[in-house]
Order: sequence, then C-alpha cells, then structure tokens
Amino acid sequence: MIPWVHLDSAKTGDGAQELRLKRRGSEFSIMLGTNELMNSRLSGSEQALAKLSCQRIAGHRQPRILIGGLGMGFTLRAALAELGKDAGIVVAELVPAVVVWARGPMAEVFGGCLDDPRVAIQETDVGQLIRSGSAAWDAILLDVDNGPEGIVHKGNDALYSLAGLGAARTALKPGGVLAVWSQGPDSGFTRRLKQAGFAVEEVNTRANGKRGARHVIWIATAAGRF
Repeated sequence: MIPWVHLDSAKTGDGAQELRLKRRGSEFSIMLGTNELMNSRLSGSEQALAKLSCQRIAGHRQPRILIGGLGMGFTLRAALAELGKDAGIVVAELVPAVVVWARGPMAEVFGGCLDDPRVAIQETDVGQLIRSGSAAWDAILLDVDNGPEGIVHKGNDALYSLAGLGAARTALKPGGVLAVWSQGPDSGFTRRLKQAGFAVEEVNTRANGKRGARHVIWIATAAGRF
C-alpha cells in the first residue's frame, strides 16, 4: 500500500490546534489530530450542499453566494456548475494555508475553479461577512468545522448560536437560503434554526454517493419573508 506523506501543517484560526495536509498517491487528507476533516475521495455531501442550495434559488437574477469554508473546493465547484455566468461567489476561509494548499499541492483537486471570474476568495471569518450587510446574499452555505458541534475552532460556535443564525437571516435577501453541512444530526440546532425564524428542511446525505458516512444538511429559508 502506498504510504501517506505529510506535506504541510498550519495552525487553526485561533492558533490552538494544528491542521495537517497529507497525500497518498492522488488522494489528499486534511487532519486535525486523529480526526480526518476532509478527504479528496469523499465529496458527495459537500457537493449536495451546493446543489440543494442552488436549486432553491433557481431563477434569481445575478445571485450572490457566500460559502463559509474553502475545504477541498467541492462545494465551490458544485456551485459553479449549477450557477450561470451572472453569479458571484465569495468564499471565506479563515486559515490562509488552506488557500495556499488549494493553489499548490491540491491544485489538481480544485481543477482551476479558483480562477473562475465568478469567484472571490477572502481570508477572513465568514461570520464577519455575514454581519457586515443586510439582504446581501441569495444563499449562505456553511461548511465550517464539523457542523454545529465544532472541533476545530471554538469561535465557530458563534455562527450556529441563536444570535449567529439571526445575523444570517438578516444577511439573506428575500427568498434566500441558509444551508449548513454537518457530520451528523443535531436536534438542538434544528430548534435554534426555527427559533431564529427559519423554515427548516433536514436532508440526510452520504459522503460518497450511496455509500460512505451519513451526513446532514439543513436547508433553511426565512419564514414569512416571501
């Protein structure tokens, strides 16, 4: 079996933990301690996050999309495939090294999507972008940490708090969608979405087509704003 090769390390946004980029042949992995956060062979649920969101805003003119977390680019690539030439996508990535990896050792995984004229990368906390504008986005896609129960950066918890969800609702245009990826179910988060004024659909999906780990995507629309 081909062994894993360590390519690089980077501190998480709060500097408290370390991410490690590894490669085995054409396969990449991003690790946090013993936890694998991402693997280039497992992209089904990240792609579903984009497809489900874009389907909900089909027909919006010049849609603006905010993606929280660059990861390995699967959500971004799927969104680009779904959206027209008039769309604009901003990707917020808190760890600058992840962007470096995307343009360097993992460039083949990204397939040039970072150079698409519809894409802008901002090395910042997605929460800051959410709080910076009202009715600014047609869709906000959050693939940050492991979902509402974060393990990478405790500051991410604010995104999934009642206040954070309220800010996301304010940041959405009428008819907009908040979509959230999670490693697993979280009934408390579903309740908070409803408390924040969202109508909620919870979708179960797989990490790799019909196989792999089961993940959850919440599709939330601002109730009463249509």
